[in-house]
Amino acid sequence: MSTPAGPPQRVRVTSSRRGGIAPSARPIAHDLDEQTELGGLYLRGLMRAQLRLGVLVLGTGVVAIGGLPLLMLLVPSTTTLAFWGIPFPWLALGVAVYPVVALLARWYVRASERIEAEFSDVVGRS
Repeated sequence: MSTPAGPPQRVRVTSSRRGGIAPSARPIAHDLDEQTELGGLYLRGLMRAQLRLGVLVLGTGVVAIGGLPLLMLLVPSTTTLAFWGIPFPWLALGVAVYPVVALLARWYVRASERIEAEFSDVVGRS
């Protein structure tokens, strides 16, 4: 019989534990419960996505509702305009604002639930 040409391959032993869970096989929920650095990273990502959504909805609301006084300032005839005897500023601020706010709120809730569902899928998948 012949022997191999070179020295035997080296094996690096990093832990004497056997049967432990490999770090990649550990569920993300464990990292969240243990408040590890990886769990904190996932939570920061979730909070960043929620903050981005909140700022987007707030900015949209400010532009949509805050644009009414700007419209009245730039187009002075809108302050004297009336529909069915009701002045336009009253209609705009008293009637049109509420559907806009309701639509923004609905959009925010749906998008927030979508973000949380995606996060739950990622946490539950691991």
